[in-house]
Amino acid sequence: MLNFHRLWIFLQVIECGGFSAAAAKLYMSQPSVSNQVRQLETSLGAPLVDRTGGAATPTAEGEVLAEYARRLFLLADEAIGAVRQVQGLGRGKLYIGGTSTVGTYLLPRLLARFHQDHPDIDCGLFVGNAEQVAERLLEGQIALAVFAGEPPSASIRYEPILTDQPVVVTAPSHRLVGTPVSPAALAREHFIQREKGSSTRRMQDAALVAWDLRDVSTIEMWGTETAKQAVQEGLGVSLLSDHTVAREIADGTLAVLDVEPVPAARVIVAGYRKDRPLAPSEQAFLTVLRGLGHWPLLGSS
Repeated sequence: MLNFHRLWIFLQVIECGGFSAAAAKLYMSQPSVSNQVRQLETSLGAPLVDRTGGAATPTAEGEVLAEYARRLFLLADEAIGAVRQVQGLGRGKLYIGGTSTVGTYLLPRLLARFHQDHPDIDCGLFVGNAEQVAERLLEGQIALAVFAGEPPSASIRYEPILTDQPVVVTAPSHRLVGTPVSPAALAREHFIQREKGSSTRRMQDAALVAWDLRDVSTIEMWGTETAKQAVQEGLGVSLLSDHTVAREIADGTLAVLDVEPVPAARVIVAGYRKDRPLAPSEQAFLTVLRGLGHWPLLGSS
């Protein structure tokens, strides 16, 4: 019969890339970790770890076992979540994800309010681009995520919660500020683009196609904050969510160009895996998202 304790130790060796790192993570001695893995190999009659290189890498048999181990322990976590769901909302954890726009400008405020109402729930937030958030959601590292736009996977069930209006922003001294602007007038501008894989980048690309600006000069930068800084320094213009630039517009460090037609609004959605039930804390936060109705203003409580 498979020893689950040894299986967990073996998986940590693979995930950490070595026996020493796994021993440190598990608060065990390296010889003890090595011995547990060898006993697992003996019980299965197969080598699981290649020890010839500098790092511990899985053999072909080890790759297969590691994949099943990940699925097994993920299922165990889901079983615990299902039991807690029956028990009701109390002590627990809420670890969610958000794409850069919502993860930076919306979710921290909502998590703060949630934590005030449920102080015994430990909260955490992962922020990345759409592909990164979807990957963690599908791997089970998070159970609930908020995306700007449709999630990039058919395995994610999602529901709309808000809308988001993109605006073209520029430095306040730009020659076109204060006048109606046609897309053709932007043909000679440099467009600051988010990195590929982000929801904002997909929105930006779609807007340039709709405005017949496929050949416009573009400059790619990682993250919304970097793009805003580049625009403020006069490097170009950018199409960003109005919520991400509200503070800069208010303090006069960025300006909005009055472009007609306006770019299409995008939908903010809550996403979760189709095959995993949400824990009570996750269900409670989803209820918060469903009840928003509008994007909270800066400084609102």
